[in-house]
Amino acid sequence: MPEPILVIACGALAREINELKQSHGWDHVHMKCIDAQLHNRPEQIPARLREEIRRFKTEYARIYVAYADCGTRGEIDRVIEEEGGGIERLPGVHCYQFFAGAKRFAELADAEPGTFYLTDFLTRHFDKLVIQALKLDEHPELRDSYFGNYRRLVYLSQTPDDNLLAAAQAAARRLGLEFEHVHCGYGQLETSLVAMVAGESRD
Repeated sequence: MPEPILVIACGALAREINELKQSHGWDHVHMKCIDAQLHNRPEQIPARLREEIRRFKTEYARIYVAYADCGTRGEIDRVIEEEGGGIERLPGVHCYQFFAGAKRFAELADAEPGTFYLTDFLTRHFDKLVIQALKLDEHPELRDSYFGNYRRLVYLSQTPDDNLLAAAQAAARRLGLEFEHVHCGYGQLETSLVAMVAGESRD
């Protein structure tokens, strides 16, 4: 049986990673999630990540960090470097880039720099992570202060789901933004995990 691998993941990716585990039959891939609300507090991610790596690195020869840089300005890479070998992370700057792919994300960003992005997770939790977090439910007049420089909302979907598509469209209307839908699937989240697991199988 393959040696167990630990994936330490942002909670925002838990559903997608579980689906990939099931579809690929990765019974030896285990997952530990860090609170997805740190999506809005990226400065707190590196310390939490270090705690989890230190907690589990004696139990696992391979640890995969399911975070991109995620607004930490290189601090996730610093943690990985300092905590020793056998640790890798997702490529890219943020989840929008690794879902869409670097080339397609660059094209989207170049076409309209004033773009607000949603994934499946952020669409499901839009009210909590955007509206309530920014207190727009209490002070809707703040919408233009936060989003006045945005022109469109791009929904980068992982799964074809009419309910999520409708929710993303409603989010765009609520923010007063043009709407665009780009279906990405799992993008580099899947290809990177597949490569990581395949690499483990060859060891």
